[in-house]
Amino acid sequence: MKRTVFAVVGGLVAWVLIVSLVDRGLRLAMPGYEAAEPDLAFTLPMMIARLAEAVITSLAAGAVTRAIAPASARAPWIVGGIMLLLFLPQHVRIWAQLPAWYHLLFLITLAPLVVLGARIRLKSTPAAP
Repeated sequence: MKRTVFAVVGGLVAWVLIVSLVDRGLRLAMPGYEAAEPDLAFTLPMMIARLAEAVITSLAAGAVTRAIAPASARAPWIVGGIMLLLFLPQHVRIWAQLPAWYHLLFLITLAPLVVLGARIRLKSTPAAP
């Protein structure tokens, strides 16, 4: 039980840290992105980049969750559920500022992507003889 709690906290912290880093990268890499953020005046490529940011972050948060509690099948769902509960009010508030497809794609895939990230196993390279 303790391990599951630590995994959930670790997954949530990982999500916040990773999204912060990736978002900084978007600000540097995409001309106009930083200026578009305050008013959510994103172009289509910017919205796609933001969704890709969420995919990467959610997969990574799931992997961190699994690394902390590999036997817990519930921990990734809990992380994804908490993230959904945290983001849902924000997306309702800004619903008119972005297309519905953007909100729906982000919200519907959030928890499943965390779970998928927890299920992905990286192949380890065989030890040298």
